[in-house]
Amino acid sequence: MSLTAETVDPLWQAGASTGSFTSRCGVNKQGQHNSDNDIVAPGVSNGAHHVHDYVGNRKVDFNSMNESLSAQGTSCTNGDQSAYYWPVLRDITRQGPDAKALGGGAEGNRGAILVPATVSISYQGSPTGKVVAMPHFLRIITGDAKAFTSGTKNANAHWSGTGFENRGQLTDKYPICPSGSKVVRSFAFQRCWDGRNIDSADHRSHVAFADADGTCAGGFKAIPQLTMRLIYKTPGAPNFAVDGFQGQQHNAITDHNDFINVMTDRLMNQAVSCINSGRRCG
Repeated sequence: MSLTAETVDPLWQAGASTGSFTSRCGVNKQGQHNSDNDIVAPGVSNGAHHVHDYVGNRKVDFNSMNESLSAQGTSCTNGDQSAYYWPVLRDITRQGPDAKALGGGAEGNRGAILVPATVSISYQGSPTGKVVAMPHFLRIITGDAKAFTSGTKNANAHWSGTGFENRGQLTDKYPICPSGSKVVRSFAFQRCWDGRNIDSADHRSHVAFADADGTCAGGFKAIPQLTMRLIYKTPGAPNFAVDGFQGQQHNAITDHNDFINVMTDRLMNQAVSCINSGRRCG
């Protein structure tokens, strides 16, 4: 089973699940930010060493557990309590309030945090057949925060500008957008699951990208594929940068995104039904 990102859209076959399900979760107007990572470093304050932006679940931090996530409210209009989070983008021409704080300027992440103008979250089907429900509390990380130094095997960064997305995606460079165009970060998560585990020791092996023909090989099952699109109004490149670990030089290739499924079984089954029946819901 391939762990590398899908780079070519496979041909959709007869029997494909062509529907979609959308969660509308806003743009983090509540300002939920921290430098924790409950997937990689549960129980460790500042485990990410860079700041995350959040939508969906109202309280996600290093103390979060499945039970506490289920008890929180959500910014999503359909009741989706899932945690969606990613490293913030910063305007490096301005100083932010965390200029001396861990996760922020004290660890090389300088600048004012830019909140996305829009956040689009949707779940897509499989080109080769039906999808099965994601398990409750499934955790997925897509992309690699250390891809600049560790190599691009797990990288899944895609940068572009509005109006130019069909001309290709940048992976290791930030887009220089003309007047009227906004910066776009897009993510297509792993669409295959091992059918057993909600996480794994490396936080990757329990999920995978499909093969070139769209098939989930090796006994993996197709699940709704989470896709996200973040749009920003930024200063011109190179005056913005993504937060990251020290030594990664805020390189665009290190962009990544994290997800914990906290949908109720009822909502997840609704999403699966929409996707498998070819409907667009949400």
